[in-house]
Amino acid sequence: MTILQSYTTQMVLLGTALLGLASGIAGTFAVLRKESLIGDGLSHAALPGVVIAFLLTGIKDIEVLIIGAALSSITAAWLITVTVENSKIKFDGALATILSAFFGLGMVLLTYLQSLNNAGQAGLSKFIFGQAATILARDVYITSAAALIIIVLTALFWKELKLISFDVEYAKTLQIPVTFTLILYRSLLIMTIIIGIQSVGAILISSLLIAPAVGARQWTNKLGTMCILAGCFGMVSAMGGTLWSTTVQKLPTGPAIIVILSVIVLLSLIFAPNRGMLWQFRKRGAP
Repeated sequence: MTILQSYTTQMVLLGTALLGLASGIAGTFAVLRKESLIGDGLSHAALPGVVIAFLLTGIKDIEVLIIGAALSSITAAWLITVTVENSKIKFDGALATILSAFFGLGMVLLTYLQSLNNAGQAGLSKFIFGQAATILARDVYITSAAALIIIVLTALFWKELKLISFDVEYAKTLQIPVTFTLILYRSLLIMTIIIGIQSVGAILISSLLIAPAVGARQWTNKLGTMCILAGCFGMVSAMGGTLWSTTVQKLPTGPAIIVILSVIVLLSLIFAPNRGMLWQFRKRGAP
């Protein structure tokens, strides 16, 4: 209880809760569009942007690092699109190639930076697996504001996002601005990733983006309910993982969050009515 009474812990919990909520909501559309792997590509691509931003500026402020991560993720998304449209390489091949290239570059740059013995770079390695304990109050404000923007934009463009998630061609017949909505959808994913890499890490933020929606999908066929459930799953796991990593020394926040989230998804896969494995076994065994 002493930990919960700490103002710093309360602020970090608020930030990670909003991050988990926003991740679950944004990830719902990626799951429905069958683009779950795009989160992996964009999150791994953010790491070199973080390191390059620090190398160029020498500043470790979250605003600077977020800009670097965003530019790097946007570049990766553009390269994936260009590769698919102008070659015979399919989406999964382009994604895997660019994902590994960007993450490899990030690790090389991070290793180089550490070899310089620059005291200012301390803590940048936390962006790999995440560590909520290193987050400052200002970082929480930025994360919370961005998460709220994601939630508000989703609410404002709910109809458009819903339509492109199920049938883009039908959306065009209704005069829905499909190109704008697709850009908005990808922007929501990128924004979620870049605000989450400090807490969850570049490797595992994609899991926080996708897994809540996968778990929520087992319980419902309604998009609105799925978004709410995914947001709740993301929020609970983010808060639980943050508390866990805060109380256990040297435990990265990202893995702690994902372990809790994995348990939630596993329980959903087993016990959810109609879709759960137990339900399926019962139906098969019924006369």
